Amino acid sequence: MALEHPSFTILDGGMGRLLERLGAPFRLPEWSALSLIEAPDYVTRAHQAYVDSGADIITTNSYGLVPHMLGEERFSADGRALADRAGRLARAVADAAGRRVLVAGSLPPPFESYRPERFQAGEAPRIIESLVGGLRPHVDLWLVETQSSTVEALTALSAVIGDGKPVYVSYTLKDEDGRTGPTELRSGEPVSEAVRKTLAAGASGIFFNCSQPEVMGEAVRAARQAAGDAGASAFIGVYANAFAPEPPSDTPYAGISDIRADLDPENYLKWIERWLADGASVVGGCCGIGPEHIDAIRSFRAARDAA
Repeated sequence: MALEHPSFTILDGGMGRLLERLGAPFRLPEWSALSLIEAPDYVTRAHQAYVDSGADIITTNSYGLVPHMLGEERFSADGRALADRAGRLARAVADAAGRRVLVAGSLPPPFESYRPERFQAGEAPRIIESLVGGLRPHVDLWLVETQSSTVEALTALSAVIGDGKPVYVSYTLKDEDGRTGPTELRSGEPVSEAVRKTLAAGASGIFFNCSQPEVMGEAVRAARQAAGDAGASAFIGVYANAFAPEPPSDTPYAGISDIRADLDPENYLKWIERWLADGASVVGGCCGIGPEHIDAIRSFRAARDAA
């Protein structure tokens, strides 16, 4: 199924911090996967909160279903079954929504987020195939998210491009405080180059996520320009996080990041309006952006559509 809203499409918000707020089992390094393993009812509640807030797309809770978060032994034994569970939970909530809600199958970085240098081309297909096998029966589209490099993204894209479902690739950007100059992926690749490669490989759209709001607008404009130059029709989406910028750590998951005080629903909505003006057609939130933010976006869309 394609994304079709006459105004713009609303993606859900972050899963991990919402699960923590709901009182679900939550610790590092498992992050959001722990609830899926020990208390899946909380995952259902989180999906329902986003549907109730107005999301048109909910994303499977499969971001943590990778060996460096689950551990290799648990991943090998249970990874596919847990992906199937994540897909089933999201599908059940979407089907009961009483309106059209799509399920996006989340395909995360198979190794560490923000660390393009740790990508292992020989190992990645095994991890991705486990996720795809469990999720495929339950999802309407694929969301290859928080990708730090094109090689990372195109490896995942190649695993799902032939199954008839739209595939959206979402890149994470360099977002250090005071950053100037062209917007780049965390690998250092220019956004325009990444967009051209990704659309040429068959992606239905380009998103940007898990980065500061301040860097997103330039990325959207660069993506729109690159798609236009290539003569490609593509959805462009944005779902920023609410964390303060942090340099990569040599210790994975050393702690849980603080949430910015200036990204309440009212202020986050101001960014949404800018991204829509820049050319985005899909908007939502990543880490630290919750149902209250999605509800604000829904209300804004309703008022704009009624005007």
